[in-house]
Amino acid sequence: MRFWGRGSASVLAGCVFALAGGTPAQNAPAKRANETTLAGLRPGRDNLARAVEVNKRFGSGKQLQGEQTAWFDVCRDLSLTIDSDKVKKIEVIRVGEWPGSTADCTNSLPGPWKTGLGLRVGDATAKVAELYGKPDSRSPSTKGGQPLELWYYAFDWAGADVPQVMEVLCTQETEGKPGRVVEITLAGPSL
Repeated sequence: MRFWGRGSASVLAGCVFALAGGTPAQNAPAKRANETTLAGLRPGRDNLARAVEVNKRFGSGKQLQGEQTAWFDVCRDLSLTIDSDKVKKIEVIRVGEWPGSTADCTNSLPGPWKTGLGLRVGDATAKVAELYGKPDSRSPSTKGGQPLELWYYAFDWAGADVPQVMEVLCTQETEGKPGRVVEITLAGPSL
């Protein structure tokens, strides 16, 4: 009799899914994940002094225009740019390609600058969707004359205490060659 009770529950569950319009997998919500860190830093939480400490192997950072500070990984042709406010709290973190380095490095290890979920510049665009789900929008973009695609994620659904926006610039898929990430930007809730 116990078996019949379990069997009846299974049949009932199957009927509910059928009436709901599909299989359990079809009715599952789409994957959605928010991001809180990029390059080991949290926009809206960490300050520039923390960025200097985390990136000391790349120097103390180069002051750019306004409240921007940048570090360069010449072995991987990458840059890390931090936008901070007047009290040096990090507002925006950006990791991107920095072509044109003349350094002669044999280091082929992945760079240290990645998102909390492990996305790095150079990764395939499929990994972006795998980690974060479908973007809120995708639109054509360019950088340095190169045609790109901008993947935009808004994390306002995750609460006010987390970064609110992530933008991922990707190359477009061409001739069966998958697109790849060329820049990641994470912005804090103050913007």
